[in-house]
Amino acid sequence: MGADLAGIDLSGANLAQANLRGANLNGTILKQADLRANLRGADMMGAILTDADLRNADLRGVVLLEADTTNASFAGAFLAGAVLSNLSLVSVDLRGADLRGANLTGCVLRNADLSNTNLSGADLSGADLEEATLIGAVLRGANLTNANLLCACIDNSNFEGATLTDACLMGTSLATEL
Repeated sequence: MGADLAGIDLSGANLAQANLRGANLNGTILKQADLRANLRGADMMGAILTDADLRNADLRGVVLLEADTTNASFAGAFLAGAVLSNLSLVSVDLRGADLRGANLTGCVLRNADLSNTNLSGADLSGADLEEATLIGAVLRGANLTNANLLCACIDNSNFEGATLTDACLMGTSLATEL
């Protein structure tokens, strides 16, 4: 069990390189915080991450339900096995992130940048990826059942073994192999 920082206002805090593994950050306010840290297995349910810097952070197995991620950067972050279901990640930067096996069911990823992101085995069922950028993304074995990819750019992405049952691909840029 990590540190208990639930509900604390840590806006603007520099927590780069901090070891917050398994920490309780439930409802913690982390606006504009530098969170390029070890947050593996942390409970960040309801955390406010507005404009937070989570680039290259270790977020494997983290729980981010009901969090506010407005303008947060997750570029290069390790989110394998993370629970992000029903989270709003509109226009969020996830370039090069590792989301292998992550639970993204019902996530709103409109206009999000998922270029070169590894989503192998991720569950994106019911996710809204309208106008998202997935250039060079790896979605091997991902579940995209009922996902909305309306006008998404999936050029040069790998969908080998992915489930696209009832997915909306209307207007999608398909310079890729499905």
